[in-house]
Amino acid sequence: AFPRMLPSLIEIEPPARPAPAEITIPGSKSLTNRALVLAALARGTTRLRGALWSEDTEVMVDALRRLGFAVTVDADPDEEANRLLTVVGQGGRVPPGGRADAPRELFVGNAGTAARFLSALVCLGAGWYRLHGVPRMHERPQGALFAALRQLGYRVEAPGDLLPARIEGQPDRPPRSAAVGIDASSQFASALLLAAAAGNWRITVAGTADEDEAPYVAMTRQLAATFPAGGGEFQVEPDASSASYFIGAGHLPAWQHLTNGARPAVGIRNWPSTDWQVDARFPLYLPLPPEVSRRTDLGDAIMTAIVLAPLAGRPVAFHDLGRLRVQECERVAALRTELTRCGARVEETGDSLLVHPSSLHGAEIETYQDHRMAMCFATLGLHVPGVKIRNPACVRKTFPNFFRKLTLPAPHGLGAVVREAGTGRRLSGDELLAG
Repeated sequence: AFPRMLPSLIEIEPPARPAPAEITIPGSKSLTNRALVLAALARGTTRLRGALWSEDTEVMVDALRRLGFAVTVDADPDEEANRLLTVVGQGGRVPPGGRADAPRELFVGNAGTAARFLSALVCLGAGWYRLHGVPRMHERPQGALFAALRQLGYRVEAPGDLLPARIEGQPDRPPRSAAVGIDASSQFASALLLAAAAGNWRITVAGTADEDEAPYVAMTRQLAATFPAGGGEFQVEPDASSASYFIGAGHLPAWQHLTNGARPAVGIRNWPSTDWQVDARFPLYLPLPPEVSRRTDLGDAIMTAIVLAPLAGRPVAFHDLGRLRVQECERVAALRTELTRCGARVEETGDSLLVHPSSLHGAEIETYQDHRMAMCFATLGLHVPGVKIRNPACVRKTFPNFFRKLTLPAPHGLGAVVREAGTGRRLSGDELLAG
C-alpha cells in the first residue's frame, strides 16, 4: 500500500509555465473490480495487466483472499498505481462461508463495486457470509440488489436493506430468474450479471427503457462476453473518469493558449480502444454544451464538467443527477456548496444544477471524504489560485498518485505545485502519494 504522507490540508498552485503533456492514467476501477470477480469465477489462472491498485481494488483483492481465492500482486513497470494481478479461478465455485453464528467476515470499505459484487458472488458458496463497510457504505442503497437475490431464493438478512448484511450461500441450485431495478445504482445489475453464468441465473434489468442509457450495465455485459473464462490474460484500460481531470485541465485557458484551441494540449496515453467506459465520451463534451445529463451523456466525469462550468462563458445545465446523491457523499449538495464557496453562482432545482459564468477565487474546499470532490477541485486549482483541499488523501480510493501527476514536469505531468497549507512547504516525491 502507498504510505499516507499527504498533509490534511494542501494548496494547489497553478503552473508558472504550462506546457503540452501526455499523461499516463491508472487502470479503470470499474473494469478492475469486474475483472477480479470474473477471474475468480474462471477456470484456470488469469493475469490482469494494467489493473488499478487503489483503496477500492485493494478491498476487493483482500475480500477475495478472505474468501479463499489465491491472488498475487506484482508491480507494473509502466505505472506506479497499477499492478499485475494473478487470480487462480475455481471454475464458478466459491469457497465455503461460516456458520450462521460465525459467518465469514468481508470488509468492503466504501467501495460500492465491492459491496454489490461480493453480495452476489457469495451466494455461490455454501454457508454464511457477513458484509460490512465504513459508516457511509452502511447508508448507501442496497435494496434492489437484495430483493433480486431473495427472488433467486437466497437468504439475505439486512435491517433496512442496508449493510451490514448476512447472506447464506447455496451452491448448485437449479436455474432461477430475477428482475433488478437500477434506478439507485446500475451496480445492482452488474453484480448479478457477473455471477449469472455460474449461478444459473436469468437476470432481467428493469428501470430503463433502453439499456444504452445504463452504460455501466452494458460494460458488464461486454466484459463478461469477452473475458477469458478459461484463464489467460486481460488488459485493463486506463480509467476514463480519472482521465477527465487532465483532459479538463487541457481546456483551461493556460493550456488552450498553447495551441490556440486547435487541438488539446493535454493528451492521455493508451486511450481506451473500446466504448465500454461511458466517460471515454468526456472529450466530446468540451467545450461544454448548454446541457449535460448524468443519465444519457456522462458518468462520474460529469462532476469534472460541473466544476469547470463557471469558466464556460455561458450557463450550463446538468440534469439527472439523482444518483450522485447516494454515492461517496451527497455530491449534488457538495458540488453546489463548494463551487459557491469559490464564488460561483449555482442554482439547484430537483436533481439539476444550473451553473452560471462566474468570477472565481480561491477557497478551502471540503471534500466530504470523497475522492472525486478532491480531484475535481484540484483541477480547478490549476486555473484559480488559492484553492486548498481538505483531506486530499481521500484520492487513494481510485487514484493514489493523482497529486504526483499534477506536479510532475511536462510531458509526464502538468507542472503544478502542491504546498502544505499553513507552512507553504512545497511537497514532492512520496509526500504526494495517498496511502
